[in-house]
Amino acid sequence: MNTTPRIALIGECMIELQHRADGSLVQSFGGDTLNTAVYLRRALGESGSVDYVTALGDDSFSDAMRRQWADEGLGLGLVQRLPGRLPGLYCIQTDAKGERKFLYWRNEAAVRDCFTTPAAEPVLAALPSYDVVYFSGITLAVLGEVGRARLLQALIETRRRGGQVVFDNNYRPRLWPSVEAARAAYHAVLAEVDIALLTEDDERGLFGYQDAEQVFAAYPAIAEVVLKRGADTCLIRCNGEHFAVPALKIEKVVDTTAAGDSFSAAYLASRLQGGSPEVAALAGHRLASRVIQVPGALIPLG
Repeated sequence: MNTTPRIALIGECMIELQHRADGSLVQSFGGDTLNTAVYLRRALGESGSVDYVTALGDDSFSDAMRRQWADEGLGLGLVQRLPGRLPGLYCIQTDAKGERKFLYWRNEAAVRDCFTTPAAEPVLAALPSYDVVYFSGITLAVLGEVGRARLLQALIETRRRGGQVVFDNNYRPRLWPSVEAARAAYHAVLAEVDIALLTEDDERGLFGYQDAEQVFAAYPAIAEVVLKRGADTCLIRCNGEHFAVPALKIEKVVDTTAAGDSFSAAYLASRLQGGSPEVAALAGHRLASRVIQVPGALIPLG
């Protein structure tokens, strides 16, 4: 692996509204792969470049997103702007235990045409030149059938050229027409994955796997499988070896938004910098434990 790897993360950033206890709304931006991209950029420092791949509209919110991403040091060369379109929007409501509920408005989001426009051709052609290509189950859902097929071809070419493909399962049933459609899409891309960052609850919800043993048995060809289990011990199988890394105990959980995204970012950053799976998982736990103690997806800089 390149000592300063080039990493592309594919997905959707949305307008985020945080519903506060006093009834007020605080506006920011977030999305699973965007959250991971930001935390990965922060974790890597100068030892790698991180580009975000998406489609935005030509509105003021899209302009603000680009400015925020640039401030975070993300590369924007593969961000498309689609005239007349808008980003999606979601609202976070949290309960007294920090557990969250999401309300979404995303059917007309620009990212749905990320890989179907003529402007997508150079983006798709560029992806296989990266050392790492990262995407999620939400990416799969919002891209649609045509976009997924084109992404799959880019993943195949990425691996053919020696790059790594990293996948976070992030299964959201409401984004799919049926569980069968989701399973088919996941199976297609999982055949081209080198590192699978899986959430236990999502594996249960999508495939019905009841425990870690079933999850690991389902992916014999994936070299590195990381099973994220919230506040429970993270389980890893890497090149035939197994590891168990306990989570950190947090007394006061404020908001669990982006806990898994931040874990994935810190884990991947550590692995790319030569850390063992155990060291990487501990880094993931550390960052996630900080993220869940503040509201919203991204810890403010400074």
